[in-house]
Parts: sequence; structure tokens; C-alpha cells
Amino acid sequence: MKDIYSLFRFSLAGLRVLVAMTLVLGIAYPLVVLGVAKVVAPWQANGSLVTATGAHTTDPDRAVGSAIIGQVSDDDALFYNRPSAAGEGYDPLNTYGSNWGPEAPELIQAIRQRQAEIAEREDVPVRQIPPDAVTASASGLDPDISVAYADLQVPRVARANGLTEDEVRRLVDDATTGRTWGILGEPHVNVLRLNIAVQQAADAA
Repeated sequence: MKDIYSLFRFSLAGLRVLVAMTLVLGIAYPLVVLGVAKVVAPWQANGSLVTATGAHTTDPDRAVGSAIIGQVSDDDALFYNRPSAAGEGYDPLNTYGSNWGPEAPELIQAIRQRQAEIAEREDVPVRQIPPDAVTASASGLDPDISVAYADLQVPRVARANGLTEDEVRRLVDDATTGRTWGILGEPHVNVLRLNIAVQQAADAA
């Protein structure tokens, strides 16, 4: 009987710890962190949402995407993101890379197929296609492309939108972010922001 009572007492103590930790770490702590984040960095805390106004988005308060998550697009009038292995593509609930090694037959086949598609779409030789155009990022959510991949797409986007190549290149320059702290990484272009600028320029043309 004493053993049963001790077991019950210890189980009750464990349950109390579980409930307390759930309340503190599962509810209170996340709410405090979110509250601080909304004060210190409200845009990031709310998902880094991007809004736009134009013929394609008439509500200036309506989010058209997140600046930190790429989007699937098959519109030849817009810039393409790099490939994605996250779900059906850029699925934030299913984020991952392909995990294929550099010599995996599946990766080699996928790269060759993507090279052929891009070479035909952009009317360029395969040797001009940059690596990020044919490989997915580790997360599958990368919202940026290299400046080289953006430059490759300029002629097509310009033709499709009735803009000059110089006009579109200026939009690429405006959407380009340099190296972090001037030394880390490479300059990159946020595709969502660039496509918004392209659509607005096309609407104004």
C-alpha cells in the first residue's frame, strides 16, 4: 500500500512539473518572445510580408508573399526562382533539400533537364546558365537568385512586358542586395520584390 501511495505521489509531482513547464515554456515564453519581437522587429515578426499595389494587386494592404520565402511561378513575363525540393515547391510546411550527392544520377539528370529547359526558354547556350538556376537550396525556400541568373532572364522579361532591357536591368539593380557586412556571401536578387517592380513598370508603360 505504501508503495502504491509513493508511486501516486511521485506521478502527481511529475504531472505538476509537466503542466508547469507546458504553461511556462509552451505558452508564456513563446508569447513573451513574440511580444518582444513585435516591438523590436515587427516586420520580421509578422512574417516579412510584402504588399504591392498595381493591376495585379489592387489592395495595398494585401500581402502578395514573404520576402524570405520563394514562390513557384510559370509566368514567362516574370523572373523565375531557382528550383525547389520543398514539397511541390517552396512549401514552408515541407521544407528540405533533395539530399542528393554531387554524383547522384538523379541530381545529374535533373540538372541536365533544367539546363535544357532554361536554354530553350532564355535562348542561351547551356554554358551561360549559372549553377543556382539548376540546383535547389538546402531549405527549398530560398527567395533569392544570383545576379547572373537575373541578368540571364532580362531579355525575355523585357520583351514580355514591353520594356527595354535597360529598364529591366535597372529594376534588377534596385532589387539587388550586396554581400552581408560587405564580405559574406555574394550579391543576390530578391525575386518577389523584383517581380513586383516589373509588374508595376509594365502597368505604367
